[in-house]
Amino acid sequence: MRLLAGRWVAAVLAALAEGPLHYTDLLTAINDNLRRAGTARQRPLTEKVLTDTLRRMERDGLLLRHREPTPLPSVWYELTPMARSLLRSLRPLAEWAQVHHEELAAAHKRRDEQPG
Repeated sequence: MRLLAGRWVAAVLAALAEGPLHYTDLLTAINDNLRRAGTARQRPLTEKVLTDTLRRMERDGLLLRHREPTPLPSVWYELTPMARSLLRSLRPLAEWAQVHHEELAAAHKRRDEQPG
């Protein structure tokens, strides 16, 4: 379960589910997904946090990092087969969260409105 302990691991997995992405495209995709989801209280993912998350995921065997040896180095990431199997296991949880999104938001709002 340590693999999923990072706050941004699931977001990286979801963003790379469709295929490899360059670093900047990955950062943009994750932050765009946050905006679309309407998570107003969620801060955008920073470059430093993304880099730390990617390094940890690469070390854990979830990502492959590719560096193109061009004058301006280009780095892109893709999921390993192990990460794809993990993603298949997480899909039911993501579907559950989508189904119960409004209930979860209402519960958070009720809790936030309680004094103390």
